[in-house]
Amino acid sequence: MTEENDLTTPSFNQENTVKIYSKRAIWGFSVFFSPVFGGFLLRQNLINSGSKKEANLILLISIVFTVLTILIVNNFHTKGGSFSYLFNMVWGAILSEYFFKKYFPSDNYEYKKIWKALIISIAITAPFLLAMIFAPAG
Repeated sequence: MTEENDLTTPSFNQENTVKIYSKRAIWGFSVFFSPVFGGFLLRQNLINSGSKKEANLILLISIVFTVLTILIVNNFHTKGGSFSYLFNMVWGAILSEYFFKKYFPSDNYEYKKIWKALIISIAITAPFLLAMIFAPAG
C-alpha cells in the first residue's frame, strides 16, 4: 500500500515550473505604457503555461482596450494625459484582477523579472514620445 501511494503522488508541482509575470507587473505596464503592453505580458504568461488560444484572445482584448482609450481620450480634446492614465488603470485592473486571476488562480508561481520587458517597452515608446515632443507645432 505504501508503494501505491508513492506512485500516485506527483514528484513535482507543475505550476512551480512555469515562470510568469506578476499581476502587478501587468497592471503597471498597462498604466504606464498602455494595455497592449500589459496584455502582451499576460499573453506571454499564457503561452508559457500552454494556453496559446487564450493568449491570442488576451492580446486581442488588450488591443481593443487601447483603441477604445485612444478614441475616448481624443474625443475629450484635452491637453493633459490624466484621462488616458485613468482608462489605462481601469483596463489594467481588468487584465490583472479578472483575466490574471481567471487563468492563474493560485499564487504558486515563480515570477519573472521585468527588466527585459521594461527595456523593450521603453525602446518602443521612446521614439513616439520624442516625436511628440520635437514635432513642429501647427
